[in-house]
Amino acid sequence: MVDVILGLQWGDEGKGKIVDFFAKDYDVVARFQGGPNAGHTLYVQDKKVVLHQIPSGVFHPGIINLIGNGVVLDPVTLKKECDTVASFGIDLKKNLFIAERTHLILPTHRALDKAAEISKGNQKIGSTLKGIGPTYMDKTGRNGLRVGDLLDKNFTTQYIKLRMKHQRLLDNYNFQEDITAWEEEFFEALEFLKQLNIVNGEYFINSQIKAGKRILAEGAQGSMLDIDFGTFPYVTSSNTISAGVCNGLGVAPQHIGEVIGVTKAYCTRVGGGPFPTELENETGEELRKTGNEFGATTGRPRRCGWIDLVALNFACMINGVTRIVMTKADVLDAFSELEICTAYQVDGKESREVPFQMDRRKPVPLYQKFAGWNSPTSQARTVDELPATMKTYVSFINKYLGVDIHYISNGPGRDQIIQVK
Repeated sequence: MVDVILGLQWGDEGKGKIVDFFAKDYDVVARFQGGPNAGHTLYVQDKKVVLHQIPSGVFHPGIINLIGNGVVLDPVTLKKECDTVASFGIDLKKNLFIAERTHLILPTHRALDKAAEISKGNQKIGSTLKGIGPTYMDKTGRNGLRVGDLLDKNFTTQYIKLRMKHQRLLDNYNFQEDITAWEEEFFEALEFLKQLNIVNGEYFINSQIKAGKRILAEGAQGSMLDIDFGTFPYVTSSNTISAGVCNGLGVAPQHIGEVIGVTKAYCTRVGGGPFPTELENETGEELRKTGNEFGATTGRPRRCGWIDLVALNFACMINGVTRIVMTKADVLDAFSELEICTAYQVDGKESREVPFQMDRRKPVPLYQKFAGWNSPTSQARTVDELPATMKTYVSFINKYLGVDIHYISNGPGRDQIIQVK
């Protein structure tokens, strides 16, 4: 059986810690989409570690970690990550596997990403400039290079052919930046990648299922950034929802079990795009400061706002969420009053649906106010220690969504998570 952990907002929900928390109950942790534009933050031996491509179960001994074919892989970033993980005494030759169908991010993909974003002027979508979009474009355009191609004697020829195609596109953008150093680093990282465990991912994962192993599929970004169902065009380039598990790992739908959705107790977004509950005031700034809301990958300040139940309900629906984990509940400790978005006003009418092209329809959030708990909760370890006002806040969300919050994370530490169901 394959259980899934994914984000229900615009990413940055704290999935890394949650995967790390649940990983001990599984035999395999597998990433099914995204690339190094994701940053999953863990605290290992009291040290902060940000994983961009390696699954978040890597620090648990005996657990197999698979980078699935739905991921786009930057070998340079992977090598740096592997060096960091190895410094903790982890033997990646034993517990990290990479699907041979996984597409590679080339230096020219990064260049194309940068050139395209610059060309948009004030219409930028907020790309992390990691080459994710251009790599997925080559994948759907049937031009890409995959990890398995590294083992082909004609790889260099294939690389040069694709690079020449990219150069023509870069010339059209009048992109002049020298990427020679990027290429040198890239080919050095490829030699490292060849030494890792490259496997036929779909057979590998299905053999684990057949053997009765428990598998946890780890998503990146968030549901509202899904290429089909997110706030297009301000989205990522892959399917971030639970349906992406099937084509991102090569497993059949009947093998999907629990879908564990992760949401913050409030809401954040990085980069451009619609964000109905954004607070561009002192309250938003306080959320950012208290929650240390800066991108794990980019360092960019995150836009902050109250929790949006219209968007959250939509995400629960399209993912088939069975359980919810609420993170960063302790960030709300200092607030005497909280607000929850329960509906939108769209074209003068009240609605509980996410509209098509949210950036054009510009939904106005309608709020319900709640008393804050205005007391520290980060030391709480049981549900009985939580303030009554927090329980009221959580209970309202459960009733609205029809899906219950089973866990509340009240700090960055591994032990700062409370089971409430």
